Amino acid sequence: MQEKERMKKTPDNVTAVFEKFHDQWDVLELNENNYDRFLAKRMRKNKWKKYGYPISIAAAVLLFAGYFTFFNTNESAQDLTFASKETQQTDSIFTSMIRMELDQVKEKKSPLNEKIVSDALVQMQILDADYEKIKLELLKNGENKQIIYAMIRNLQTRISFLENVLQQIETTENLKNTTDEKTM
Repeated sequence: MQEKERMKKTPDNVTAVFEKFHDQWDVLELNENNYDRFLAKRMRKNKWKKYGYPISIAAAVLLFAGYFTFFNTNESAQDLTFASKETQQTDSIFTSMIRMELDQVKEKKSPLNEKIVSDALVQMQILDADYEKIKLELLKNGENKQIIYAMIRNLQTRISFLENVLQQIETTENLKNTTDEKTM
C-alpha cells in the first residue's frame, strides 16, 4: 500500500511533460469537408487498383498479340504470296498445326523411341518435298481445284501422320511402363 501512496504523490515523467507544455499544444481543428476530401482521394486510388491493373495487363497482352500478328512473318505465307488470301490462310493454319505436332514429337524423343522419331522426321522431309512440288505447280499453273486439293491433302496427311507417330510413341511408353510394373 505504501507503494501506491508514493506513486500518487510523485508525478511521473510523462505527466510532468504534459504539464510543462500545457499551453503550447497545437489544437487547430480541421475543416468540416476535410474528411470528405480524404475519402474522395482514397476512392480514386481504389479505382485505380480495381480497374487500372487489369486494364494495364490487357493492354500489354494486346500489344504483344499485335506485335506477333504484324511483325511475325510466316515463311510459308511468304512463299505463297502469289496465291489467294484463302489459300495463304489455309496454309498458315495447317502449317502452325504441323509445327505444334512436330514440336511434340521432338519433345517425346528418348532412347526408347529414338528410332520412331528419326523415321518420322525422315518421312516428314519427304512430305515437305512433295509440298514444295505442289507449291511450284501452284505457281506455274495458278490456282485450280486439283492443286488446292493436293495441297490440303498433303497438309492433312502430315498432321495425321504426326498424330499417329505421337500415338505410337505413347503406346511404346505405356508398354514399357507396363513391362516395368510386371517385373516388380
